[in-house]
Amino acid sequence: MNLKTEFEFELPMGYVDKEGTLHKHGTMRLATAMDEITILNDMRVQTNEAYIVIVLLARVITSLGSLKAINTNVIENLFAADLTFLQEFYQQINESGHTRREYICPHCQKPFELELSTLGGE
Repeated sequence: MNLKTEFEFELPMGYVDKEGTLHKHGTMRLATAMDEITILNDMRVQTNEAYIVIVLLARVITSLGSLKAINTNVIENLFAADLTFLQEFYQQINESGHTRREYICPHCQKPFELELSTLGGE
């Protein structure tokens, strides 16, 4: 059995860099115990616990569009919808190891699966 450790995603809105380029497609890797421990030593997290998600996502997002590096500045400047999407995506892949989530249809009450990695796409 092969363990998948990196997952592709498409942001709902996208990150706009200083040149005005829109970056929507990216990859996120599974978090390690070290990722979750190391961020607790970050001064920004110690000063403001809410910053934990910014530092964590900057560590586990391995690519976003044509950006050369993903850092906390990139994550800080995401639209709120993208930050929410990435938090849910992080939880899903790290809890289950895949990007499919089961939902219940509000009309017929039948369960169905959606692929989270493509929910943000057009």
